[in-house]
Amino acid sequence: MNIATRIKRKAEVKDRARNESWEVSRCRVVGCGNPARASTDDGLDRLFCRSHAEQYSRHGSPYRKSYTATQVRPYRAAAVAWLTANKDDPWVRNSIDRVKGIYSSAGSHVEAFRLRGLSPEERADAAWARLRKAGVDPLKVVAMALAVEMIIRDDPQADHKAEFKQVQAAKLVHRLASGTHKRWGEGAASTELHVYPRSRGRVLRHIGEAALEVCELVVDHHAPSLPRGPFVVIGAGEQ
Repeated sequence: MNIATRIKRKAEVKDRARNESWEVSRCRVVGCGNPARASTDDGLDRLFCRSHAEQYSRHGSPYRKSYTATQVRPYRAAAVAWLTANKDDPWVRNSIDRVKGIYSSAGSHVEAFRLRGLSPEERADAAWARLRKAGVDPLKVVAMALAVEMIIRDDPQADHKAEFKQVQAAKLVHRLASGTHKRWGEGAASTELHVYPRSRGRVLRHIGEAALEVCELVVDHHAPSLPRGPFVVIGAGEQ
């Protein structure tokens, strides 16, 4: 898209945003009194204000934020322990093999600072390639997805929409090998580079969808035997 096209497109968006409608006058989140973006000159979102639209992008829900590390930790540990104890189960083996398949089909490794210009699907593949290069055990990936299934099952106020679950799984998987780290030289003259991809948007949906799919048969066949308690979910806050 050239500069002239961008300017024209920006002007069109502003013109459409100025056409206010009572149907989009307020954000749809209960208790939020801010105007929806479509009733301002800030965008065309007819449902949410800027703040809740950003939350939706980062957390997968405009109503609930991501679970904290403290909330997820016992579920993650329980998932790893359960998978290790049942590593010979055919559905567990199947899920691990499916992660290996994702690793194999992810393509070549792409440094985190070379992601600009890639589509969300390509960025998701790059994330899986980073996990492969880092030698992350596929069992850990399955455990992250299983932990999300378990915490949402136990949370009485969980957002049960698929998108929220996908983003929660993606955030955990993403952290297993999230960035690129380089070092040149030695001692005081050394130079370090640490680059982390942005954890938001459609790329999280692609990563989370793939992660949840690998453990779906485990959940289908072993849901009653998956660990429960003594876990307590006390609200949800941004990680």
